[in-house]
Amino acid sequence: MADKSKNGVANLNEAIRQSLILVLAGGRGSRLKNLTDTEAKPAVPFAGKFRIIDFALSNCVNSGMRRVGVLTQYRAHNLIQHVQRGWGSFRAEFDEFVEVWPAQQQTAAESWYSGTADAVYQNIDLIESHHPKYVVILGGDHIYKQDYSVMLDHHITSGAQVTVACLEVPVAEAREFGVMDVDEQDQIVKFLEKPQTPPELPNRPGWALASMGIYIFDHELLVEQLERDALLEDSSHDFGKDLIPYLVPKVKVMAHRFSHSCVGLDGKKEPYWRDVGTLDAYWEANMDLTHVTPELDLYDPKWPIWTYQVQRPAAKFVFNDDSRRGYAVDSLVSAGCVVSGSAVERSLLFTDVRVNSYSFVSDSVILSHADIGRKCTLIKCIVGPNTVIPDGMVIGKDPQLDAQRFYRTEGGVTLVTQEHIDKLK
Repeated sequence: MADKSKNGVANLNEAIRQSLILVLAGGRGSRLKNLTDTEAKPAVPFAGKFRIIDFALSNCVNSGMRRVGVLTQYRAHNLIQHVQRGWGSFRAEFDEFVEVWPAQQQTAAESWYSGTADAVYQNIDLIESHHPKYVVILGGDHIYKQDYSVMLDHHITSGAQVTVACLEVPVAEAREFGVMDVDEQDQIVKFLEKPQTPPELPNRPGWALASMGIYIFDHELLVEQLERDALLEDSSHDFGKDLIPYLVPKVKVMAHRFSHSCVGLDGKKEPYWRDVGTLDAYWEANMDLTHVTPELDLYDPKWPIWTYQVQRPAAKFVFNDDSRRGYAVDSLVSAGCVVSGSAVERSLLFTDVRVNSYSFVSDSVILSHADIGRKCTLIKCIVGPNTVIPDGMVIGKDPQLDAQRFYRTEGGVTLVTQEHIDKLK
């Protein structure tokens, strides 16, 4: 339990009850190409049965934080529906909720969200109605397991007014992040947004401290700074670009190292955190789950990942003849799938996928309700939801042909959607 803090909070449980979490879930995720044509990045399916946002929401619930607002904007219908169906079971009389807060153009400018800080600013009235002492702000589009209560405890006991969750990354990768320069106590002395020469950690040369886009603010300071920033015409109204750099020299802003609150670290060299914002990163993160010992443990009953899913029958594998045998090895096969006389290797099949006879699927991510025809070969593919692969189609053997017909990434992953298939007819 935390000691009595500067805010008069007697213990960590009380601090948790006085916290409000805001999940920023309005991002488009355009680098995921066709996968985000119809839904926001946080709603993109992941790991067979989940959606990306389930990881942030599960972290909230498992951390004991059950006052959560989900801020949506881009193509929000599927996301809203998922949150309502999967996360609507909390008891309002206990002041517990996971609510969707859609963009409503609530300011005089009547504009959509122009930045992360503006998204929060446009919801100030809702925030105030819950009377929080602390406001936790995080994105809904990353894959990781974190105990936010540990970060909150650090925020209180350190006497910070703002705390930023940080990840140690190689300097070459740090150029894509907000980077922090810290003193011996991890107080932030400089915050640099995507610097060309990131400051290295003194105790770990070649590595830098990057922002994870997760912040804890004292409520009064947050409101004051959002109102100040909203009046600035030259501001991009973003936490990383504007508010945090402004506050670093003025108030106590602490860095919280992810390794201190990462769940499931268990002696691993680096804590698990993934931005699956590109097709290659999305494919790699899903493929990791097919390994004997994945970096991300989804089987830990102490920190479950919750979701909404339609009830479907168990996966089914049929035919065991020399000419056709239905099997899957080194793979994840979700409920409702039927592997009929086909071979599936090192792949991940989402709900209700069908793989028909004499086909071979390898190193692929097959999203829900896809139907792989007879005598098909799919190697290193991402197949979009509801996509029907015609009989006899071969994908993954001829890079030039794949690039002409579908979308092929720099990493050699071929994205196939029903839109691509229709254009071939």
